[in-house]
Amino acid sequence: MTALISASALAGDPAPADPAAGPVLLDVRYEMGGPTGRSVYEAGHLPGAVYVDLETELAAPPGPGGRHPLPDLDVFGAAMRRAGVTAARPVVVYDGGQGWAAARAWWLLRYTGHGDVRVLDGGFAAWDGPVTTEAPEVKPGDFLPEPGGMPLLDADGAAALARRGVLLDARAAERYRGEVEPIDPVAGHIPGALSAPTTHNVAPDGRLRPAAELRERFAALGAHRDAEVGVYCGSGVSAAQQVLALEEAGVTAALYVGSWSQWCADPARPVATGAGPAEAS
Repeated sequence: MTALISASALAGDPAPADPAAGPVLLDVRYEMGGPTGRSVYEAGHLPGAVYVDLETELAAPPGPGGRHPLPDLDVFGAAMRRAGVTAARPVVVYDGGQGWAAARAWWLLRYTGHGDVRVLDGGFAAWDGPVTTEAPEVKPGDFLPEPGGMPLLDADGAAALARRGVLLDARAAERYRGEVEPIDPVAGHIPGALSAPTTHNVAPDGRLRPAAELRERFAALGAHRDAEVGVYCGSGVSAAQQVLALEEAGVTAALYVGSWSQWCADPARPVATGAGPAEAS
């Protein structure tokens, strides 16, 4: 089952006789360093969608665990129930089109045990159906998060995986090489990691590339279904999009949520710079 749904498929789904049987829609639009997505949600969103805030509901406050640590499960569970999420009802998540925030919500729901979550391919930018400024009346859901549904890495696990398997760095290539670092205090990458920017997962139309193209891309990096694969980025958000892309390619990957923001906060951890192995386009 694909983790994606197209805008045309979502718009074309017949309305169920019982509205509560249709998918829960989550709007998780987010701009790093900008205001919350609530203002764009209030300006117009998919009918029935509920806004979820990435900074406060899909992550814990910044700290030793990085800039976007895992949220407290009580906070995350309460946010999902407020949005109407139940264990039995499908969920569709969308963001502004980059796919990072939506994939973070997708990953968290999968990690905490929800079995039917999809990301709107291309996000809000791909939607040409009706929009509304009205917040829906939502019946609270019953979703109770239980961690363990997706593989997770900590800093030690990421370091070990870089030595024995495939650890992909999802940030821009110049950040991986240590040429620039606009966000975190140290530039470079985890030794042994391979550069694999998330921008290469997306086609010019803003949608994820076809599975065959993704499979070819990741295979060139040694990331295939029989390999042990992990992904990190700056703070565990864009890397979730890479985990999603890998899943579309048939590869299960672990997410290092703390990512570079946690790794480089400890001066005892080694830092590598330079191009490293060639990165597949």
